[in-house]
Amino acid sequence: MEHGAVITRTASEHDPNAPSSPIRKLVLVASIAAGVQFGWALQLSLLTPYVQVLGVPHTWSSFIWLCGPISGLLVQPTVGYYSDRCTSKFGRRRPFIVAGAALVALAVVLIGWAADMGRALGDFPEKKTKPRAVVFFVIGFWILDVANNTLQGPCRAFLADLSGNNHSKMSAANAFFAFFMAVGNVLGYASGSYPKLYHIFPFTKTQACDVYCANLKSCFIFSILLLITLTTVAVSLVRETPLEKNNQGKDYEGDQEKKAPFLGQLMSAVKNLSRPMCLLLVVTSLNWIGWFPFTLYDTDWMGREVYGGRADGSEVERKLYDQGVSAGSLGLMVYAVVLGLSSLAIEPMAQCLGDVKRVWGLGNFLLAVCLGLTLVVSKMADKARSGGASLGPPPSDVKSFAMAVFGILGIPQAVTFSIPFALASIFSNASGAGQGLSLGLLNIAICIPQMLVSLVIGPLDAAFGGGNLPGFVMGAIFAAISGIFAFSILPSPANLHKP
Repeated sequence: MEHGAVITRTASEHDPNAPSSPIRKLVLVASIAAGVQFGWALQLSLLTPYVQVLGVPHTWSSFIWLCGPISGLLVQPTVGYYSDRCTSKFGRRRPFIVAGAALVALAVVLIGWAADMGRALGDFPEKKTKPRAVVFFVIGFWILDVANNTLQGPCRAFLADLSGNNHSKMSAANAFFAFFMAVGNVLGYASGSYPKLYHIFPFTKTQACDVYCANLKSCFIFSILLLITLTTVAVSLVRETPLEKNNQGKDYEGDQEKKAPFLGQLMSAVKNLSRPMCLLLVVTSLNWIGWFPFTLYDTDWMGREVYGGRADGSEVERKLYDQGVSAGSLGLMVYAVVLGLSSLAIEPMAQCLGDVKRVWGLGNFLLAVCLGLTLVVSKMADKARSGGASLGPPPSDVKSFAMAVFGILGIPQAVTFSIPFALASIFSNASGAGQGLSLGLLNIAICIPQMLVSLVIGPLDAAFGGGNLPGFVMGAIFAAISGIFAFSILPSPANLHKP
């Protein structure tokens, strides 16, 4: 912090005259998203194949992803509630951001070194399933989701605090956050697609950890270094004025409600949600039912349906599967680049269309179209294999088509990463709710669909032959419904009563 500089007080959600902070402070806080999303990108692109390498069948691997929504269902509302009322001398949001970064470091060690720890405790390398390694992996996976939820909620709430009651700056802050998420995605998917990254850290390759596993470790090492650096810079340069203990919670509830336990206040907050916020939660839930099938199985789809490989097949099939996963990581990198560029265009698009909800609606329809196109790509790849004499990578036109689908998906993802969170902040300001708790409730609308998809998609895919396409079709249907609802029932921020 510069000597003699005036510390900008964290804006109150309910003070109509609350000042907004300079753009540079919003950018610094939003940059933490790059470190968070680096880890998310690795989790989404590499961990589903990795858990199958540890011996968990494809049908059951989706259940491991229940860790994320269950932890998010509990963690983000809890963290949001207590960050709204935190009286630490370091501020309301920064202690939770630092704690989240520390938890990410712990999770990375458990996930990356799961195979080594499992081998040390008695896993047999010749056996397909390595139960001890799976236990360490699941524990690390759970902690990673808890850590990411601990980080992301307070970061977005901090951005809302710094934006004051400036709706335009609030939208811009969330666009910056989405942009840095894209930067993290690019770094994560690029590192995940490079098969020789482990040469930088040769100690990562061990008897229990093959080249794929060593690359995973190396990727996570880079991830945690980036996150720690960005978090340290942001929390050092962007300061908060501590919340005074005698003012704790006075803006959020009456004296009787202050004495109620957390769960009681959470239920009260849900019961008293404003109509705009309720509708936002509905549209968000439908939107994420559309996203999660592809999010969970994008690289697996490339390995299975597009490249025709199998993680548990013959040597040739395993090689094809690995090539498909690497190609999928490259496709996700292309998608992340488009996501970043599209994030910067969110505000101009909203001005052009006259309303942010129209941008969201069109984004949902585009998501539905792209999920439908995965069927076309898969059929083209299957047709090419059926006409060939031996197994091999798909033709160049099929690969190009698949990459195009990945790239176009970056546009609706930029919308999903930005607009719902900006609307949640705007709606919470209009209704007098706390930013942290409101964003935590929005996360519930994301976690519940993920739980439903994780429970349903494995049996659904198994019922239709064990592939990924049935789940993608389900996602397309819900994405289209979400688009219709975004246009028809979601209120416009411009029509809300301004405080």
